[in-house]
Amino acid sequence: MKSKLSKLSWILLGVVCTAPALALLGAGRAPHAIAADRVARGKYLVEFGGCHDCHTPLKMTEKGPQPDLSLALSGHPEAVKLPPPELKPGPWFAATAGMTAWAGPWGISYATNLTPDRNTGLGIWTEEMFLNAMRTGKHMGAGRAILPPMPWQALSRLTDEDLKSIFAYLQSVPAITNRVPDPVGPNGEIRFE
Repeated sequence: MKSKLSKLSWILLGVVCTAPALALLGAGRAPHAIAADRVARGKYLVEFGGCHDCHTPLKMTEKGPQPDLSLALSGHPEAVKLPPPELKPGPWFAATAGMTAWAGPWGISYATNLTPDRNTGLGIWTEEMFLNAMRTGKHMGAGRAILPPMPWQALSRLTDEDLKSIFAYLQSVPAITNRVPDPVGPNGEIRFE
């Protein structure tokens, strides 16, 4: 009986000592695994949500216009200047051939650079700023209105975890320096409100 008890004691002691060590090892990997899962979920949501449709410029190919993935999510190209639109009263709107600029009764809006470039993209944004922007329809969560056709109203219905995943993915893509023009109001003035 004594030898069985000591074997059992050694097994229990081994379990008691090993469990915390394994937990510590697992905890060290958990944040990386969670971050990778979050980025993967964000990529899925960005692709499913059609973010590339407006935020990735098109290029002409033998198959017609295709997203220029070398400029993925970089917004309206800064070198592409648009003439002032002839804005008529509407319920109407129009897009440029590159699908990165839109004109309507509100003026002209340009697809934002969603890459993590610190000077021209979302590189200085915090997760909280991103969530606030998607919840309130305000640039940087507190600035001017986010203009059409950006579907922030639909995005505002996503869970915090989904929005955090989108932000994590956007922070993981290559940074592209591309200063998107400021939006223009219906009278040709820069929109700040």
